[in-house]
Amino acid sequence: MTIILGLEGTAWNLSAALVSEERVIYEAESTYKPEYGGIHPREAAQHHASELKNVVARALRGADKEKEGFSLDIIDAIAFSQGPGMGPCLRTVATAARALSISLKIPLIGVNHCVAHIEIGRWQCGTKDPVVLYVSGANSQVLAYRADRYRILGETLDIGIGNALDKFARYLRLSHPGGPKIEELASKGTKYVYMPYVVKGMDLSFSGLTTAAKDAFDLHLEEKADICYSFQETAFAMLTEVTERAMSHCGKDDMLLAGGVGANRRLQQMLQTMCHDREARFYVPEAKYLKDNGAMIAYLGLLMLKSGDTTPIEKSEVNPNYRPDEVEVTWRDVE
Repeated sequence: MTIILGLEGTAWNLSAALVSEERVIYEAESTYKPEYGGIHPREAAQHHASELKNVVARALRGADKEKEGFSLDIIDAIAFSQGPGMGPCLRTVATAARALSISLKIPLIGVNHCVAHIEIGRWQCGTKDPVVLYVSGANSQVLAYRADRYRILGETLDIGIGNALDKFARYLRLSHPGGPKIEELASKGTKYVYMPYVVKGMDLSFSGLTTAAKDAFDLHLEEKADICYSFQETAFAMLTEVTERAMSHCGKDDMLLAGGVGANRRLQQMLQTMCHDREARFYVPEAKYLKDNGAMIAYLGLLMLKSGDTTPIEKSEVNPNYRPDEVEVTWRDVE
């Protein structure tokens, strides 16, 4: 049995997990919580540096309870997020991963954070070849696999949907993370307020939507709940449109939702309705696998290790702008 230790710390959530081919053995995490505003990269990195030892130790202790006789000696490789993400956070976690790899004399595997979201979703949901809607803080992309790559069929032209929601939430003086608080307010809204709907071919733009929501709030023309409702309805309709078009173009009948914003129940509902109307299958993993987590890093590391894809120390530098279509997918042919 192969066991991988995965380290995730691209933004505000620090996580370590041990994964085998059969299951997630144990995961531990520690979340950075800003005192005000959004994520401060330097402060988040300092949080990760101070908590890393404790988080890894808790993961190992938990694995020992789950699996009698567990020890560091049976870990086969260390996987870590090489990017994308916040540079200071990425560098902090990568340094720890290198140290563990060298001290334990086991392979190091740098993985793409976005692709890890996709692979944990495929594994947990049992879907083989879906169109993927990946929505997180900084990313909003529609992807599908073809010719050894996850090809980006459409994406945001400015900010990710998660950052758009958080920006508006901060404007309303709501604490971080803002997405769930916007969702709660939106559930109480009953009136649709006009918002700019910006889809350009297969690409999207959310910055104008955020500005329009701020303006509506400043002018006191509408109730706060109605503005949040309208923001969500518009943004999620845009995402649903490009996802449906991707499914049509690719001729695929499976759709997978991935990334932290995927936990939004209204977004899930709209995508489920679209898939139902197309007689397609809609998949979304448990919420714990939608947010950033060490299990997804460990699982992709396991797939890469089995396909012979490891990372030499000299090539383990982080890449804050690491795109999923830069990754050569070596493991799907092995499947």
